[in-house]
Amino acid sequence: MKRTSHYRRRASIPAFLLSGASLAALVTVLLALHFGVPWPVSYLAGINASTFACYGYDKFASRRGLSRVPERTLHLLEIAGGTPCAYLAQRVLRHKTVKGRFRAVFGLIAAAQTGILLWALWYFRR
Repeated sequence: MKRTSHYRRRASIPAFLLSGASLAALVTVLLALHFGVPWPVSYLAGINASTFACYGYDKFASRRGLSRVPERTLHLLEIAGGTPCAYLAQRVLRHKTVKGRFRAVFGLIAAAQTGILLWALWYFRR
């Protein structure tokens, strides 16, 4: 079967997830060891940088017909703590803002994380 120029390979979730995790780990270790930033803050910076980068690549790939980042991978990065930069990337890059199902899952993830954060603040301040 002959491939045409508009053929898209199916995206590999593990490949994109591994790339995102590697970038997150690199930023985390660099901030923690080189700049002395506390590990939890370094982790959040790393996972958010990775999430923004994956959204940026997905926007680039969507315009060029390249292999896209699977939505599951984007959601896994959000669950891992990348929700703030996922929201920022959606607004700045105007990406993943129309698709209803994606937005619904993103909203559930953000609401759950907000609930956990509010509960933790309440629990540890009493």
